[in-house]
Amino acid sequence: MIDLRSDTVTQPTPEMRQAMLAAPVGDDVLGDDPSVNELETYVAALLGKEAAIYMPSGTMTNQVALRSHTQPGDEIVLEAEAHIYYYEGGGPAALSGVSCRLLPGEGGVFSAAAVESSLRPVDPHFPLTRLVCIENTHNRSGGRIFPLETIREIAAVCRQNDLQLHMDGARFWNACVATGLSPKEYAAPFDTVSVCFSKGLGAPVGSALVGSAEKIAIARRFRKMFGGGMRQAGIVAAGALYAVQHQFERLAEDHSNAQRLAKKLQGMKGVLIDPDLVETNIVNFEVTEFSASEVVKTLAKEGVAVLATGPHKIRAVTNLMVSNEQIDRAADAIARSVR
Repeated sequence: MIDLRSDTVTQPTPEMRQAMLAAPVGDDVLGDDPSVNELETYVAALLGKEAAIYMPSGTMTNQVALRSHTQPGDEIVLEAEAHIYYYEGGGPAALSGVSCRLLPGEGGVFSAAAVESSLRPVDPHFPLTRLVCIENTHNRSGGRIFPLETIREIAAVCRQNDLQLHMDGARFWNACVATGLSPKEYAAPFDTVSVCFSKGLGAPVGSALVGSAEKIAIARRFRKMFGGGMRQAGIVAAGALYAVQHQFERLAEDHSNAQRLAKKLQGMKGVLIDPDLVETNIVNFEVTEFSASEVVKTLAKEGVAVLATGPHKIRAVTNLMVSNEQIDRAADAIARSVR
């Protein structure tokens, strides 16, 4: 099976498995797991922040961040199709008691002016706006990159209005590789950043929330409250550390394969795609002659797995497990399936 459903399908490499097998472990809730501690120290330094905390998933790091920045009844500002709002099970309302002020975006990107115009006057009728959230890269728009200059402009508005700024960086590493920006430079404007190890980097489990020592101490309490306190987590943390140390730069191969697939689909009868919108490792395209679900079923019979994301929309995500040759085979299978 050529699995292009997501970059979450990646499997640990043999070298990563050896690192996990050899990992020293302890009780992470008690602060005794040396492998977790090493991962947290390394990632915090990589992003230029004081501290980090390891958690089972990116949804948890995002939701713990929201709870750490806000109080029930507050409001957060984010893009209308942000993962935090769209795919995290109503977490902002259920776990933090906050409402979401949604901004329209172009490829997941919104402006500082849009943030400023969304802010409500201080009045008992309105919730207090506490937090702005940015997603980089943006999942639903196809892995689009949030430009650093726009982020800096938004951060300035946040500072002027006493707002915190959080990044959902589930595919932050992809944004760094695609732009050539260092993680430290890209993370600098943010109060907290969530980064994921189990997507393109290929680790089996986990994300980290990174920020100031004070904010991460607060997050540690909410991680425990939300059920994310782990014990001998060093086994999986070692895989995450290996991933970020050894499989970061290779994300460029996934981006190249995504462009390779997009260009093969361009001009294909029954397919609509704009390769210029493929900025990282997610390829979104439309099928015109059949429903997306029909094409997905046909492709599965040919050994290619993709996801339908709309009546005629399909998503393919290049990843560690897929080679150049398999991209070509997938493109040929798509051409047959849409005829």
